[in-house]
Amino acid sequence: MTTTTLAVLVPLLPFLGAAAGLLLGRTAPGFVRPLAVLPTLAALLLAVLVAVRQGGGDAIDSATELTPTGSVPIELALHIDGFAALVALLVGAVATCVQIYSTGYLRDDPRYPSYAALVSLFTSAMFLVVYSGDLIVLLVGWEVMGICSYFLVGHYWETPEARAASLKAFLVTKLGDVPFLIGLFALATDAGSFRITRVLGTVASGGLDHPTLIALLLLAGVAGKSAQFPLHTWLPDAMAGPTPVSALIHAATMVAAGVYFVARLLPVFQASTAAMVVLAFMAAVTMAGSALAALAQDDIKRVLAYSTIGQLGYMTGALAVGDRGAAVFHLLSHGAFKALLFLAAGVIIHAAGTNSLAAMSRMSRLRDRVPDAYWTMTVALLALAAIPPFSGFFSKESVLGAAEHVATGHTEHAPGGAGWIVLLAGLLTALLTAAYATRLWLLAFRGRGTEAPDHGRQPLTMTVVLWVLAVPSLAFGGLAFRLLPDWFDGGSLAPTLTTSVLGTGLALVGGLVTYGAWQRTTALAARTPMGAVAAHPEADAGLVEAEAIASHRPAYGDVAYAPDPADPGRLLLGPLHRPAATGFHLDAVYAALFVRPVQAGASLVRFLDREVVDTYVRGAAALPRLLGAAVRRAQTGNVQTYVSALLAGTVVLAVAVLLVATGA
Repeated sequence: MTTTTLAVLVPLLPFLGAAAGLLLGRTAPGFVRPLAVLPTLAALLLAVLVAVRQGGGDAIDSATELTPTGSVPIELALHIDGFAALVALLVGAVATCVQIYSTGYLRDDPRYPSYAALVSLFTSAMFLVVYSGDLIVLLVGWEVMGICSYFLVGHYWETPEARAASLKAFLVTKLGDVPFLIGLFALATDAGSFRITRVLGTVASGGLDHPTLIALLLLAGVAGKSAQFPLHTWLPDAMAGPTPVSALIHAATMVAAGVYFVARLLPVFQASTAAMVVLAFMAAVTMAGSALAALAQDDIKRVLAYSTIGQLGYMTGALAVGDRGAAVFHLLSHGAFKALLFLAAGVIIHAAGTNSLAAMSRMSRLRDRVPDAYWTMTVALLALAAIPPFSGFFSKESVLGAAEHVATGHTEHAPGGAGWIVLLAGLLTALLTAAYATRLWLLAFRGRGTEAPDHGRQPLTMTVVLWVLAVPSLAFGGLAFRLLPDWFDGGSLAPTLTTSVLGTGLALVGGLVTYGAWQRTTALAARTPMGAVAAHPEADAGLVEAEAIASHRPAYGDVAYAPDPADPGRLLLGPLHRPAATGFHLDAVYAALFVRPVQAGASLVRFLDREVVDTYVRGAAALPRLLGAAVRRAQTGNVQTYVSALLAGTVVLAVAVLLVATGA
C-alpha cells in the first residue's frame, strides 16, 4: 500500500467510525465503544507508518483536481513533511487516549454514543488540517472542528453555563474565521492557486502583492482558533464541557490548528515585517496576561485553560521570531503534558462526583485518595513549569533561545524588536507559570478545604492513560531536541546557556515564592476560625452553593464545602487579583464595544420596522378596509332593501338621462 493511500486512510477511518457510531449508537449500543476506540487507534498506527516512510526527508505531495473552478483550481491534495508527520502522531496519540479514557469517565452518560462520534469526527477534521496540501480542503477541516467544538462544549446542555460556553466558542471563533476566509481568497488570488506548495513558491519569488494585508487577515483567524489575544476569551468558558474534550481541544486539536497553520505558511508572514511584529506583540500579551489570570482562578480547569493560552503564546512567539521548529517542538511537548494535566484533573473531578468543574479552594487530602492523579499531575506540572529534565524545559528553552538569537542579531529571520518582545515576555511568563503551577499543586493536594465524599476508585481505563502520558511528559524533551531537527528545518533546538539559566532560575523563584506565600496564608488561616459555614455546612449549604455559582467556583456535587482560605494567589497578586480573576474584564469591554451597540442597533431596527414601516403598511390598507366596510354595510340580506335601492338607482339614472336629453 502506497504512502499516499495510507495518508488518505488516516482521516478517513475516524470519519467512518463517527458515521457508524451515530448510526448504530441507539440500535446497537454494544458497538459504541469499539467504534470509538478502534478507528482512532487504527488511524494512529497508520500515522506511525506514514511518519516512518516520510522519515523526515522530502515532503510527500499528491493531488487530484476536485472540480473545474475557473482560474484558481481546488484540489484534493496531500502535503506531508516532517512537521505534518509528527503533528499527526500527536493528534492520533492524544485522541486515542481521550477515547479510551472517556469509556470510563462517561460510562454512565446516556449521550456517550453521540459524544464518542463527535470526538472521532473532531479527530478526523484535525487529521485533514494536518495532511492537507490545499487551503480550501484545510478550511473544511478547520470549520468542521468549529462545529464539533460547539456540540462537545455544550454536551451538558442542561446547564446554562454549557449552553452559553458553546455559543460563545462558536461566535468568537467565527469572528476570526471571516477575515481568515477573506485572507485565504486574497492569498490564492495573488498566488494563482490554493495549493500550499505553489503559494510558498510564489512567496519565495516575491509574487505576493499584499503580504501585510493577507498576513493580518489570516492572523485574525489564527487568534480565534488558537485562543490568542484578543480572541482568547472563549477558551476558559469552554471548560463547561466534559474534561476529556478539554484535553483533546487543548492538547492536539482546535487550538493547535492555528499554530500549525502559521508554521506551515510561515514564509507568508515573514514577507511582512509589520505582521511579524504584530504576531510578537500578540504572543507577548497572551503569555503574560493569561499567566496572571491563571494565578487568580479557583476552578482547576480554568487554571489549565489559561495555562494553555499562555503556552500557545510561547508557540506563536517562536513563530514571531521565525523559528517554526521551536514552535512545533513546543506544540508536541505541550500536547503530552497538557493532555495529562486535563485527564488527571478529570480523575480529581470524577472522584469529587461532579460533571466537569472543581474548585481548588474546596479540595482536601486528595493525595491519598487519587494517588495516580497525584503522581502523574506532579510530573505534568513540573513539565509545565519547565523544570529540567522534564519535557517542557527543553521545548520552552528552544523558544526562548530562538528569541534570544533574533534579539541579539544572530539571525535575520525576524525583526530584532520582535525578538526582544518575545524574550522578555517569555521570561516573565516562566516566572508566573511556575507560580500558578505550584499554587495548583498545593491547593489541590495539600489544601484545607472540606473533604468531598469518596466516590471510590477510578476506572482502570482512566488511570492507565495517565501513566501512558506521563512517559512523554518526562522523557520526550531530552530525546526530541536531538532528533527533531532532522524532521524540521535543520535548525538547532538545544537549550542555550543564557536562557536556560534565566528561565530555570525564574521558574524556581516563582515556585519558591508561591510556596512561601502559601505557608504564610496557611499560618494566618490556622489562627482564624473557619466561620459559620465551616462549622455548620449543612445549615448554610444553600448560601455556599449560591456563592459558588456566583463566583464561578462550584461546590462538589450537591453539597457545599468550606473553601480553603490559604490561597497564595491573593497574596501574590494583591490588587491585581480581582481583575485577573475576571480575565481583566475583557468580556465586559467586548460587551460595551460590540454587544451593546449591536443590541441597540437591533432595537432601533425593530422600532423602525414596527412604528414606521408597519405604519405605512397599515395606512395603505386603511382605504380598502374602509371601502370594504361600507360595502359590507350595504349587504343586509333584506330583499326589499335591495329592490328599493334598485328602483332608486333606476329613477336617479332616468332623471340624469332626461336632464342630459333636455339640455341637448
